[in-house]
Amino acid sequence: MKYLFKTDKNLYKANLHSHTTVSDGIWTPEETKEMYKSQGYSVVAFTDHDVIVNHSYLNDESFLAINSCELAVNQNLDEIPWEKQKTYHFNLYSKDPEISLSPPLMEMDYYDINAINGYIKERTEEGFLVCYNHPYWSMQTYEDYSKLKGCFAMEIYNNGCEVTDGYYGYNPQVYDEMLRCGNKLYCFSADDNHCNEGAFGGYTMIGSNSLTYSDIMDSLVRGDFYSTQGPEIYEISLQDDRLKIKCSDVCLIIVYTDSRYCHKIKGNDLNEAEFFLKGNEKYIRIMCRDKNHKDANSNAYWL
Repeated sequence: MKYLFKTDKNLYKANLHSHTTVSDGIWTPEETKEMYKSQGYSVVAFTDHDVIVNHSYLNDESFLAINSCELAVNQNLDEIPWEKQKTYHFNLYSKDPEISLSPPLMEMDYYDINAINGYIKERTEEGFLVCYNHPYWSMQTYEDYSKLKGCFAMEIYNNGCEVTDGYYGYNPQVYDEMLRCGNKLYCFSADDNHCNEGAFGGYTMIGSNSLTYSDIMDSLVRGDFYSTQGPEIYEISLQDDRLKIKCSDVCLIIVYTDSRYCHKIKGNDLNEAEFFLKGNEKYIRIMCRDKNHKDANSNAYWL
C-alpha cells in the first residue's frame, strides 16, 4: 500500500498569504502573529508586497514566520479601469531563514510570458518556491494561466478574494486546467488577509517532523500538506487500483481525474470512502465537502 497523504507527522496550521502594515495590511507583524496564534495557527508567511522582511524575531517554539513576499505584473492599460485590468500575482517563499535581500521586482511587460516564466525559473533556482495567486480575482483567463510554467503551487482558495472582493476566491477549475496542461503543481488555501474580514477562512495543513524552518520548507517541497476551508483529511492511500480516503465528517467526497468522469460518494457524516480507479488516470485529486459547504482539497497526485 502506498500512502499519498498520511497524518503520521505533526500537523501545523498555516496561512501562506498574509499582509501587514509593512505594506497594505492593518495589523503589525506582531499583531498578526498573536491573532493567528489565538486561532490555532503555527505558521504564517508574511507576503507583503514587493519586499521581504526577515521576521525570524517572531519565531518561538510554537510559531514560525516564513520569509516571503508578493510580486505582481500588471496590464497597465489607460483605457481600462483598474478593477477590470488583468494582473499576475505571485508569492515567493524563501528557503533561506535568514534572507536579507528582496528579489527584484517583476518589471517585464504583462504580455511577455517568456519573461515571466524566465523570472519564475530564476527565482526557483535561487531557492524560492513560487505560488500563482487568485486567478479569478486577477481577471485572468485560460489564455493567461495555461502558459505559466515553473510554479510550485497555486491558490485553489483565497479567502480575502472570496469574502471581500466579489466571491472570486475559489479556483478549482483553474487548478484542473493547469493540471491538464501538464503543470505538476500543488494547491494552497490561504487568507490573503489585509483586514479582519479576510482572516481565518482558508488555511493549509502541513505535515512536518518539526516546526523548524527547514522541516516546514521541506514538507512544502514534498507536497506533504492539504488545503482546506474547514474539513480535515487524515489519510489517502492507494493499493493497486483501490483508493481509500479518511477524513472528518463530510457529506461529499469527490475524486477528480484528468478525464471528464469523476468518482464520488454522497451521504451524511461520511468519514471514509473507497473507490476503484480505472488504471488509466494520469492524476487524481480529492475534494471533501462538509454540511456547511466548506471544502478540503488534496494536492494532485500523478500516477
